[in-house]
Amino acid sequence: MLLASVSGWLFFVRTTPSVSDAFVPSSRVAHEARPTTSRTSSSTPIGSGKLGSTAPASSKTSETKQAHSSSGKGLSASASSATAPVSSATTPDGSLVDASTALRAALVNIMCYAPAGSTLHSISGSGVIIDPKGVILTNAHVAQYFLLANKGVSCVIRSGSPAVDEYQASLEYISPAWIQANAGVLSESMPFGTGEHDYALLAITGSTSSDPLPALFPFIPLASTSSASGTPVVIASYGAQFLNTAQIQSHLTPTIVYGSVKGVYTFGTSTVDVLALGGSAAAQEGSSGGGVVNATGALVGVITTSTITGPTYDRSLNAITTSYIQTDFLNESGEPIAQLLAQPPADAVAQFAPHIPSLEAVVEAALGGL
Repeated sequence: MLLASVSGWLFFVRTTPSVSDAFVPSSRVAHEARPTTSRTSSSTPIGSGKLGSTAPASSKTSETKQAHSSSGKGLSASASSATAPVSSATTPDGSLVDASTALRAALVNIMCYAPAGSTLHSISGSGVIIDPKGVILTNAHVAQYFLLANKGVSCVIRSGSPAVDEYQASLEYISPAWIQANAGVLSESMPFGTGEHDYALLAITGSTSSDPLPALFPFIPLASTSSASGTPVVIASYGAQFLNTAQIQSHLTPTIVYGSVKGVYTFGTSTVDVLALGGSAAAQEGSSGGGVVNATGALVGVITTSTITGPTYDRSLNAITTSYIQTDFLNESGEPIAQLLAQPPADAVAQFAPHIPSLEAVVEAALGGL
């Protein structure tokens, strides 16, 4: 089915600077909360969340947690702790549990900080390490912040539960087509898109501490084939919509969801380019760049868009497929993504560096200067 409607990127998580008596679960593992039918309704990008803006969070989390957006509209979200998982009609088999463990290990949180006085917002998004040399796959609408390092924007890669600063990273690739078509989204409060071309690669280049980088990073390989409707999957992200700034910085934990593919869509005529994943605890801001893994442990999708209002089990979460990303990368760059991943990350970063000034100029022009 042609993906005709637009979706909102899960890009901006709005949180309040402080909340008293806030309870944050040590881990959040959820099963698919409620079955949904496939559709092409409009949704919103789930990229990252704005830090320090005016979105309140409730003082405690529970299976249904109330919060408010910056517009003042009430939201309810399905959430869970290790002792109160969201109910599920089925129990995942051993292969999905193993895939979940591997995905959790390869999952990262991407935090980017805008300088004081900037019109930009600091953001929190997700990513997945896809190569043992430390290459992260995420969304272009998250990684575009790496284009603005010369403007005082700084980013850090975090991991763990709760997430802590671990690594420094550099841009290895970002889709030029996405930048050209979406250069102004940083100035939009609720940007929308389909997820087309919305991918980027980051290379881990250093440690934030005196510890050396690991010889090999935990990683999830890219799937060589696409997934069909009904395929069981594991979804993982660092969702942050219902946390305030302080909680995101000190208590952000992975959200793991056992679900299934509800429908498949295409940007073209017959290829499987988008996976519709229905509603779940992963359908919240901050999840952009999170991973979707099948029972063999291969990465089949990258979370890109979702609706972000109403209970999370009623939302519409979407992921672009890794088969689409590999095809689009080949069309844009002229080389297979496997060829890029075969290089030392430092070489790939240096190879892409000459393209950054022109892409940065496109973003700056769309924003009217920074």
